[in-house]
Amino acid sequence: MTTTVQDAPPTDSTPAAGTGGTAPLVRRRRGSRLARWAAPLAVLVALLGLWYAITYLVLAPKKRFLMPPPQDVVTQALLDGPTMQRIGEALAQTVKVTFTGLVIAIVIGMVWAVLMSQAKVAERSLFPYAVALQCIPILALVPLIGFWFGFGFPARVIVCVLIALFPIVSNTLFGLQSVDRGMHELFDLHGASRLTRLVKLQLPAAMPAIFAGFRISAGLSVVGAIVGDVFFKQGTAGLGIVLDNFRSRLQGPQLFAAILVAAALGFAVFALFGWLGKLAVGRWYDQSRDPA
Repeated sequence: MTTTVQDAPPTDSTPAAGTGGTAPLVRRRRGSRLARWAAPLAVLVALLGLWYAITYLVLAPKKRFLMPPPQDVVTQALLDGPTMQRIGEALAQTVKVTFTGLVIAIVIGMVWAVLMSQAKVAERSLFPYAVALQCIPILALVPLIGFWFGFGFPARVIVCVLIALFPIVSNTLFGLQSVDRGMHELFDLHGASRLTRLVKLQLPAAMPAIFAGFRISAGLSVVGAIVGDVFFKQGTAGLGIVLDNFRSRLQGPQLFAAILVAAALGFAVFALFGWLGKLAVGRWYDQSRDPA
């Protein structure tokens, strides 16, 4: 007697032909995108709720000008033509100071870090001064800068450079010194020169750290431009002068609108250098990031 074996019928768990089981993947991606936007929006709602609570529950009615509610900031400042025109003109001046100081800081910081990376004696000689520059309170140097360089555009740029310089120096030096020793030995076997090693090995490997320093300094350059404006109250007004004027006149909605514009500028500059960093180095160095 012979026994026939019949093929088992297909189960429902087997994906249909041509689908490849892509539906769960699509749903997972949509869920991750939704969560990516939901979390920041939830934080924003919480901050707005805290803002309203401080305005209406903590502050007395006579002191609400110290922290006006969001709708007053929108109606009395952000939607007010003369106010936004004044803030816009100040924003243009601050942007000019910010990018001028940031470019100078990038050039000086890169050269400074490259020099220190080439010899230990150079690092021991130069790095302490970079640390000292970071530790000295910038507010103590601002009056001296004004006396030496005047109170106009150059003085504001110098303050911006001093505040934004150290992250570029430290991050660039860290990246240049973090190259794998085996790669250095490979270049030694081929008899590569110091310049070839720097251009073809150290700088490409240090790009993630370098752009991380750029992003930090980008935000600090906005702070430097505003700090310079607050103390150098001459020449074309920037956001710092506008902020100080609104503060002295107790114009709460206008003051908060200028603060929001300054924060938006810092975020935009930070995001710009994050985007440039992705263009320069891609995502190859961040293996922990979710590809979805």
